[in-house]
Amino acid sequence: MPLPDPYRPHRVAVLAFDGMAPFELGCVVELFGLPRPELDVPWYDLKVCAETLEPLRVVGGFTMRAEHGLDVLAGADTVIVPGADVRAPVSGELVAALRQAHARGTRMVSICSGAFALAAAGLLDGRVATTHWRYADLLQERHPTVRVNPSVLYVDEGDVMTSAGSAAGLDLLIHLVRTDHGPGVANTVARRLVVPPHREGGQAQFIEAAVTAVEDDDAMARAMSWAMDNLARPIAVADLARVANMSQRSFIRHFKRQTGTSPLRWVIAQRVAASLAMLESTAAPVEEIGAAVGFESPVTFRHHFSKTMRTSPSAYRKTFSGRAG
Repeated sequence: MPLPDPYRPHRVAVLAFDGMAPFELGCVVELFGLPRPELDVPWYDLKVCAETLEPLRVVGGFTMRAEHGLDVLAGADTVIVPGADVRAPVSGELVAALRQAHARGTRMVSICSGAFALAAAGLLDGRVATTHWRYADLLQERHPTVRVNPSVLYVDEGDVMTSAGSAAGLDLLIHLVRTDHGPGVANTVARRLVVPPHREGGQAQFIEAAVTAVEDDDAMARAMSWAMDNLARPIAVADLARVANMSQRSFIRHFKRQTGTSPLRWVIAQRVAASLAMLESTAAPVEEIGAAVGFESPVTFRHHFSKTMRTSPSAYRKTFSGRAG
């Protein structure tokens, strides 16, 4: 979504409420509330809003007071709803403000169980949405017209976006910056936060499951360690399964259960990750770097790098090393 008016900053409103946990609010403040003049782009104007201007209790034993009410939230360009207690009802006043904001064309965003508020306002009807995997079944049960996907970190439906658990909210917030200002700015902000600009995989790797047998853990670790030591050479699933001393079918099943992704996707992600330091710290041509981390051609390297990092190897190098690639 482009910035709505070149003469004023993009207005972001985040909801605060009694009994909230501070992490998700802190993430929003860190992304949109801190001035970033060094980026030389119009940054955001963040307002913390609540249904009351009275002190709000925050998990951890302290209180806070929001300076703005729901009228400011309804007039924002982006509204962010952090996770709330799924047992608590969503008030009619909040539902009305969310609907009013959406009707104005506001971009609506939820983190974790904040999706329940958007769903209560009818903003997720007929849409794909996500929430924390613990609450996915409950969201589907309460709102059967929502197409709940419990496996992804976030869902971008354009004017409505939802994310999984708290840390996945940070992934979505960086995605908002990338959408508004491009991958270079998003990567720089991610670097300042010491987080990856884009994470592969989804919630599957975090869902509680039966603990795998120690020998399976050892086999996976052995195969992954071998792959990291041999990134420059061709790596097939058969190679990894042989190192793990497992059949290919069994290896693929155990690998996905532990990592949430396939062996080959994991290898590609490791190759891209290995290329980052070389792009940042060396003047080697992009073609040589791609070959050094195991991509069979420069075209393949650029394709997978762009798909993973949302930018090209040359643009990444320019952003993080100051060199043209």
